[in-house]
Amino acid sequence: MSFIKNIDHEKVLKLTDEISVQPGQVISKTLAQNSAVSVTLFAFSKGEEISAHDSHGDAFVHVLEGTGKFTVGSVEHIVNAGEVLVMPAEISHAIYAVENLKWILTVVFPEK
Repeated sequence: MSFIKNIDHEKVLKLTDEISVQPGQVISKTLAQNSAVSVTLFAFSKGEEISAHDSHGDAFVHVLEGTGKFTVGSVEHIVNAGEVLVMPAEISHAIYAVENLKWILTVVFPEK
């Protein structure tokens, strides 16, 4: 049984090669999804965004390439390649690509 999908197993990979920026689009690739955790790889072209929303789990952002503006509550955070940010559960957040942006999102949900 495999819990991680849409990516080769037992192979060294660069995550940035696993997803492509497409002009005018937000691209996502789900790598894992269950009741405890969600792992998604994203690529945003410059200027693309996801409007404010919230999650029942803590969201861990790791920017792989580019720069993103992550707004948590009313606070804006500029996150560059190699940097991470935790967006706490139940707090509204939004994402904007300051430049072409590749990032991975891991959401850890509360135990039921």
